[in-house]
Amino acid sequence: MGSKERACDAEFREGAVRIVIETGKPIPQVADELGVHAGTLHGWVSRWRRKGSASSDRPPPVGPRRRPPAGGCGRASGANWSGCGGR
Repeated sequence: MGSKERACDAEFREGAVRIVIETGKPIPQVADELGVHAGTLHGWVSRWRRKGSASSDRPPPVGPRRRPPAGGCGRASGANWSGCGGR
């Protein structure tokens, strides 16, 4: 099944946040009107309120994602810790 994910440029994110802030419309309503997930728009608005910008402050990904070591996450063997992303 294909992904609905699309890249939203900084200008789009800033505009979406501006609509929420300036109109006072609820985030779910604006998100629906713009065709983005409400949780995504909520994140942009939250970031704007914290940092003054809706753009991501994370650097772009470099190379493939790292995987945990084959032996697990360094926990003692035999321990049952579900937050390890275990296999």
